[in-house]
Amino acid sequence: MPNMEKNKLTAIILAAGQGTRMRSPLPKVLHPVAGLPMIARVISMVKSLQASEVRIVVGHGKNLVEQVVTSMGAIAFEQKQQKGTADAVKSANIDDLEGEVLILSGDHPLMPKEDLLKALAEFRDMRADLAVFTCVLKNPKDFGRIVRQNGDLKAIVEAKDASSETLKINEINTGAYLVRAEILKEFLPQIQPNNAQKEFYLTDLIGLCVENRKKVLGIKVSKRFAFGVNDQLQLAQATKIAVKNKIIDLMKNGVIFIDPNSCYIEESVQIGAGSVVYPNVFIKGPSQIGAFSVIEPNCFIQESQVGDGVQIKMGSHLEQVVVRVKSQVGPYARLRPGTDIGEECRVGNFVEMKKVKFGNGSKANHLTYLGDATIGTDVNVGCGTITCNYAVDKKKYETIIGDGVFVGSDSQLVAPVKVGDGAIIGSGSTITKDVPANALAVARAKQTNIADYALKLKGDKEKE
Repeated sequence: MPNMEKNKLTAIILAAGQGTRMRSPLPKVLHPVAGLPMIARVISMVKSLQASEVRIVVGHGKNLVEQVVTSMGAIAFEQKQQKGTADAVKSANIDDLEGEVLILSGDHPLMPKEDLLKALAEFRDMRADLAVFTCVLKNPKDFGRIVRQNGDLKAIVEAKDASSETLKINEINTGAYLVRAEILKEFLPQIQPNNAQKEFYLTDLIGLCVENRKKVLGIKVSKRFAFGVNDQLQLAQATKIAVKNKIIDLMKNGVIFIDPNSCYIEESVQIGAGSVVYPNVFIKGPSQIGAFSVIEPNCFIQESQVGDGVQIKMGSHLEQVVVRVKSQVGPYARLRPGTDIGEECRVGNFVEMKKVKFGNGSKANHLTYLGDATIGTDVNVGCGTITCNYAVDKKKYETIIGDGVFVGSDSQLVAPVKVGDGAIIGSGSTITKDVPANALAVARAKQTNIADYALKLKGDKEKE
């Protein structure tokens, strides 16, 4: 049977850096890539590997970073001074570690899980003591170079300490490591700041292990492992890559994108096969779009559920709402949090709803505000209708409209008010009292016609 303790996996994620090149007051690792903080992406990926514990080394912006990582079940350890990567790892209380230790950077948001699984398997198959994840780049720039002898890894040399000959090497250190806990405990304290920066380099661990004849591997992984975010340009590039990969995955599963390069779709979004997404669509959060639905250009959808066969027409804005099967929304509609649109409904242009339950088959075709309302089935809400839900006491009140009600255009329903099933509200009415079922409610001033008034007025003006 395998030694379960030996294969126990602990992750240490380095997230203490200030990130000065971001030029932002937000801690570097909290900057979002396609809607998720970079550090959250790394934690999620590590947890998917069944890591028994995730330790985060924090420093700059400690309090903000801690709030995010602890909410995800990780444990925060503080690096009090920025004295290099080896010191950062040491700050994670290595003395009580057991089994395998995976060391990652919190600003590398695109590391593929598949590469990590392969690296773990190779590390275990080769019975290695230490592994460095490497990749080959055409332009290695400031990455540490991998120095090999007869194919075996011998050292990592930081670019700022490297000779001109070493800088010609294009195999680089991605900043990710896998090491047995006892090796880390033995050799990490031996690292000295013998470099131009006077910092404790984690890369020096390789040389110490080689000198002591430990099994050291350089495991090659994909270039995405080396993609670190150091400025706003790289942050935008990371988001672009994540969104592109998501859209490609959706297209492989039958979603039709008219212009995939123009859309922003976050990884938590689900879209059913046969749905069509037009250009300039923005969908974020844990949103779900059903099958055979159509999302027209310039729509924004956040944390919402859209059923099968729904049409969201051009320029509509949906946030934390439900739109059920075969309904139509827009163009230029705004559905705000707490709104639930029933089946086969029509919500037209310049209609705004907030915290509304809109019954099956009901219609509000244009220029209407409905807030804090429960509306029955097969209701017709005329143009210019308003539920007056906000009172002078600064409280919100509910409007309840029964099934089969007809609300005439330019009507105001002053909450709290109830309209019974089958009732009719005459156009231009201001309803302040409950309306019984099947009744006609008319609440407007009596019309008065004064004969020839316009001619008289015109004559008076000519005399002037």
